Amino acid sequence: MITRIVTVAEGARLTRSVSIGTHHLTADEPEPVGADEGPTPGELLLAALGSCTSMAVRALADRHEWPLERIDVAVRSGKQGDIVKNVGLTGDLEPAQREQLLAAAGRCPVHRLLAREAKIVTVPALLAEPEPEASHV
Repeated sequence: MITRIVTVAEGARLTRSVSIGTHHLTADEPEPVGADEGPTPGELLLAALGSCTSMAVRALADRHEWPLERIDVAVRSGKQGDIVKNVGLTGDLEPAQREQLLAAAGRCPVHRLLAREAKIVTVPALLAEPEPEASHV
């Protein structure tokens, strides 16, 4: 798996510019806290989980040439802080194929990362300040 560095730059209020390789997106909070210029960080996390789930299921179906016509994934935060993931499979699939596809939905890398409570290490970064121009007297 290729890992690219994700960088986040501060914008106005709580708006943030996110860069991942050559891709750029915006994160923000809804009004009145933020300007609602993009999804919240939590929504981006849910989007990552939903995207990863859909990709894992599609890859398995394609690898086995199963007749999966469509996969729909809806992800939301539950009442107790849990994550609820609804996976819809459309196609002339046998029960055993559906079962294997739904199992794959729980094995995508983002799902596994979230389920195992990943250790997060915060490392202070020393950002270089621009050198003041030397005065020529």
